[in-house]
Amino acid sequence: MADSGGEAAASAAPTPPPPDGRSSCAAWVQFLRARLAGAGASLWVAVGLGLLYALRAPLRLCENLAAVTTFLNSLTPKFYVALTGTSSLISGLIFIFEWWYFRKYGTSFIEQVSISHLRPLIGRSENNVPEPGSPSGSRDADTNRHNLSECKVWRNPLNLFRGAEYRRYTWVTGKEPLTYYDMNLSAQDHQTFFTCDTDSLRPSDTVMQKAWRERNPPARIKAAYQALELNNDCATAYVLLAEEEATTIVDAEKLFKQALKAGETIYRKSQQHQHQSPQHEAQLRRDTNVLVYIKRRLAMCARKLGRIREAVKIMRDLMREFPPLSMLNIHENLLESLLELQAYADVQAVLAKYDDISLPKSAAICYTAALLKTRTVSDRFSPETASRRGLSTAEINAVEAIHRAVEFNPHVPKYLLEMKSLILPPEHILKRGDSEAVAYAFFHLQHWKRIEGALNLLQCTWEGTFRMIPYPLEKGHLFYPYPSCTETADRELLPTFHHVSVYPKKELPFFIHFTAGLCSSTAMLALLTHQFPEIMGVFAKAVSLRLGSSQKMMEKSV
Repeated sequence: MADSGGEAAASAAPTPPPPDGRSSCAAWVQFLRARLAGAGASLWVAVGLGLLYALRAPLRLCENLAAVTTFLNSLTPKFYVALTGTSSLISGLIFIFEWWYFRKYGTSFIEQVSISHLRPLIGRSENNVPEPGSPSGSRDADTNRHNLSECKVWRNPLNLFRGAEYRRYTWVTGKEPLTYYDMNLSAQDHQTFFTCDTDSLRPSDTVMQKAWRERNPPARIKAAYQALELNNDCATAYVLLAEEEATTIVDAEKLFKQALKAGETIYRKSQQHQHQSPQHEAQLRRDTNVLVYIKRRLAMCARKLGRIREAVKIMRDLMREFPPLSMLNIHENLLESLLELQAYADVQAVLAKYDDISLPKSAAICYTAALLKTRTVSDRFSPETASRRGLSTAEINAVEAIHRAVEFNPHVPKYLLEMKSLILPPEHILKRGDSEAVAYAFFHLQHWKRIEGALNLLQCTWEGTFRMIPYPLEKGHLFYPYPSCTETADRELLPTFHHVSVYPKKELPFFIHFTAGLCSSTAMLALLTHQFPEIMGVFAKAVSLRLGSSQKMMEKSV
């Protein structure tokens, strides 16, 4: 063992370049840099002290120290009051700014500036770059690829209607529930799903192509009416009016029914010409996307108006007729409607198909599975009884399902238990993030409340998840490590008046503690100097005498 350890240490230590002619000056520079980096900070301290001692005569350190001592002896307590008071004020302002910056952006301003400006000067990034073919390099590449997929923003399957819901919220509260980033993503989605290369062949589609790119809502609505004047069967124009102009769900449903009639006609025509050219195939894909979108929104209108069985039928028909479009997550709409009907057997059947290890997960999948297992034991669950006799098999399965759901998205329980206030969900969500938690709890909180004891079991067990994953950013239990990018993306998706939930909880940066301590200590010194000038004057003289004695010792050494 000792020999292997010695061999490992020898292999880890930097070796000098070979003495033949192939060794260049750059190789020696790299060797010296490695040696200096291994020596640590003690070498630099020793070098600095040596230079200071060697340059003590040219720098006239003794004379300068004597001048400082004389100056300190001549100062009055008023000067120290002004000095410490000013220092306390400046450090207090820095502390307030640091605290505000941390609360808004989740990081320290001083630390961020130091890393971005000082790290390139120190050159630390060069030493930590792994070899392209090394195991650590491939492992880091896999982690980066996973983080990129985890931080992908998804369309919210249960997003609300802009005119009938989001805009009415703005009229009542004066707050904007959607961010510019979220609405910009929606505009990109509309251009992707509702436009194609053949739009130039139809004037109404050309107008709608410009309407989807328009930022101003009145301008978009005006363009939709212009498209209808050119073609009364323009389905996308009805879609835009239903989404943004209709002020009630009833009005939106009427417009979507007109859109459905026009969309089915265009879809049948596209099916007849789909094999004629690639352009016709692209047009069929676009018309398919429009038709699926219209039917889905009609199902959501029926759900909001209380016709739940009609909504379930429309969603089932969509999933059966267009199975390739499963990426639209229509099954999450179906799950919510089935839970409203309390058709738990049908919910279990949907989960059996979509809660598969090969399929992407979501908060709706994980927490609905936990809700079904909680339902079987929640009405009889008692923490006192469980601690006395232990957990039954069904209770263990329910607790494990809750732990699985909490590991996937740890933000949801705070909303289900009403520890945080809910807001309107955004149009896009980040899986495992606070935006997904808001969207899930907004629609599913009522289903948890309906089952007796479900929230009580959740409250008693959800925090136990964190004991299984002490380092969630490095290693998970059932899922990949929790992505570190969720906070930044959620701050872009959620409105500014919402306090974004952060996981894992960040500790206060060092500079906040430092500035707070500096502000407190200087304020205390200012107060003591003002109240007890004689005592503080004696203390200042003692410090100056100490400096004088050190000056004499330096003179003797010279």
